[in-house]
Formats: sequence, C-alpha cells, structure tokens
Amino acid sequence: MKKLLLLVLSMLMLSACTSLQSSSSHLLSKKERWAMLPMINNTDVPQAGLRAEAIVHTLMLNRGLESLTLYPVELNQDTLFEPSERKIVDRTRVWAQSQGIRYAITGSVEEWQYKVGVDGEPAVGLTLKVLDLETNSVVWSAVGAKSGWSRSALSAVAQDLVRSLISSLNLE
Repeated sequence: MKKLLLLVLSMLMLSACTSLQSSSSHLLSKKERWAMLPMINNTDVPQAGLRAEAIVHTLMLNRGLESLTLYPVELNQDTLFEPSERKIVDRTRVWAQSQGIRYAITGSVEEWQYKVGVDGEPAVGLTLKVLDLETNSVVWSAVGAKSGWSRSALSAVAQDLVRSLISSLNLE
C-alpha cells in the first residue's frame, strides 16, 4: 500500500513541473521610475508577448513598485505576421531613457501553449530581465518553464511562473 501511495504521489509531482533559474540582483529601489518594455514573442502564438507583458506588469505592481510605466503602444508591432524583434525592445529602451526612467523590465516568451495530447496540459516558458538604463546593463535575469494540470488555465500557469521568477528580484 505504501509503495502505491508513493508511486501516486511521485506521478502527481511530476505532472506539474517547473524549472527556474535566476541571477541574484543588486538591491533595486521600488521608488525609482520603472518601465515595462515589450517581451519578444518567440512562439507561434499570436500576441503571446503582449499577454505575458500584462501578467508581468500586474505582478510587478503587486510587488510594490510605485511607478511602472507602459511603453507607448505604437512602438510595438506584435502581430500575427510580423512578430516582435530585438529592434522593438531597443526602440522602447531609448524611449524609456528619454523619459528619465531608471529600470526597465523586458524578456521573451519561449513557450505559450496547451500541449498536444490526451490531457492538453498548459505549458509556459519565459525569460525576464531588468535593465539599469543609466548604465545600460542587465542587473537581474531569470528564466523558467512551467507546465500545469490538464484542467489548468494557461494564464494561471503563466501567473504562477512569473510570480516564482520575480520572487528572486531584490526590491527595497
């Protein structure tokens, strides 16, 4: 009976897997001006970058940032036929610097889908990074992937992943 219980518990733990890796950050001030820059969509899913941006933006505000400005929408051309590229992030970074913003959050979406198969589990893969716009350097970065249960919403899995990733961000 104990072996069966251990087998069942092991299978449950493996069915909703998470993989995380992050760098340690300097102490970053919540009081500084922050900007949300575009997230590059490296998937076949239209506007996955915009969906991820919305989740990151909201969860960063929940972490206590006093100012998190969204980039002007006309600077991003995330469409079905012309996905975002690094040049869009560069344009928005220049915009943020011109606004006197200190830190910018950006990243990329590597996976955003329901897996093909009987259960159709949601799967999300993201990279995030914080740029110090005064020094043009990356001061924090994280990468992670998470899959959920067959009845989980893709956005819920993404929220859990982002929450886990940004928990290592050292904010004062």
